[in-house]
This record gives sequence, structure tokens and C-alpha cells, in this order.
Amino acid sequence: MSKKSSTFAAVLRLKRANKKTMNEFLETEEAILRMLKTVFDPEIPVNVYDLGLIYNIDLKPDGVCDITMTLTAPSCPAGDFIVEDIRQKVGSVDGIKDVNVNIVFDPEWNKDMMSEEAKLELGFL
Repeated sequence: MSKKSSTFAAVLRLKRANKKTMNEFLETEEAILRMLKTVFDPEIPVNVYDLGLIYNIDLKPDGVCDITMTLTAPSCPAGDFIVEDIRQKVGSVDGIKDVNVNIVFDPEWNKDMMSEEAKLELGFL
């Protein structure tokens, strides 16, 4: 095998490996979203994702998932429950080693952040 064809074969193997890695990454992201859609504020019949409480999901190659989110109000009595539910459910996704949830209040949550489905469910449409 010539040097050029062996280099081409190595590049092809790398592209296939990256494609597989990317597919696994996307599958993990989808599983995280599915799990987030099972987390509810006990006082609101809409999941935290559709409420617009999730601002960012950062999935790192080492399996650590950092989630930046807010609550509907700084004094939300269910805040600790919601955070723990997210940690447990997202942590159950294959490939996730650790889940960090960071609560922020900037930007402040408002009903415009909700999905259309959430607005419909809550009577805002």
C-alpha cells in the first residue's frame, strides 16, 4: 500500500469514527431533552423544558452535563425538588457521568419563554 493510500485510509477511518461519535453525541442530547421533559414544577402542569426554564445544556466529551436554568420566581418553593429531579433523571442517561445544575436569574424568566404547547396548556393562547 502506498503512503498516499494508507494516509487516505487513516483519514477515512477517522471520519467514520467522528461520525459515530457525533451520532452518539446527538443520541445523548436527545435523551437528555426527553428526560428534561419529564421534570415538572409540582405546581405547574408543564415540564421545565417547555416552560422555558432551561437556558443552556453543555454536554462535555467526558460525560459531564452542565445545565443552566432558571425558576419561575427566585423564591420558588419547589426549586430544590426540581434541581434534584433534573440531576437524577439526566444522570440516568447512558453516557452521563455527572450533572451540574446552575440556577440563574438573568435573564429573568417570563411567559414569552414558554413553548407554544406550554402556552396553550396554561391558557395563554
